[in-house]
Amino acid sequence: MECDVCGRSMWRWPVPPTAREEEIWSCSWCHAATHVGGEWFEISRPPYLPMGMRWEKAVADGLASGVSHAFGIFDKTLCGIQETGMSPSDHWWLPEQEDACGACRETADAIDDRWPQAMKGENARVSVARRL
Repeated sequence: MECDVCGRSMWRWPVPPTAREEEIWSCSWCHAATHVGGEWFEISRPPYLPMGMRWEKAVADGLASGVSHAFGIFDKTLCGIQETGMSPSDHWWLPEQEDACGACRETADAIDDRWPQAMKGENARVSVARRL
């Protein structure tokens, strides 16, 4: 599948089939996600979100304390750390906070710059609802 934001190839998440029969695709370049199938949508493309609302804090036993990392896609932090059992927390990762990982911040900035301005509007990414 081709990314509608940047035109690169997307990667399909290896998730087990669910009752909703949903596939999740992610772009490793701009981190846009596309959901195919599911209960209400044939294609769902979540809109662009600013950095302060886009990433959750990563949590894992092996992460150093005192540094806040952004949970990216493919079960890694934005700076590339991969720990067993890592997951996103219930809290936003805020790049402006003092404890935010500098490498995660740089990666988040780079990813944000990969989104064309025209794709950052609320209705820029088109979702297709299933007809009833």
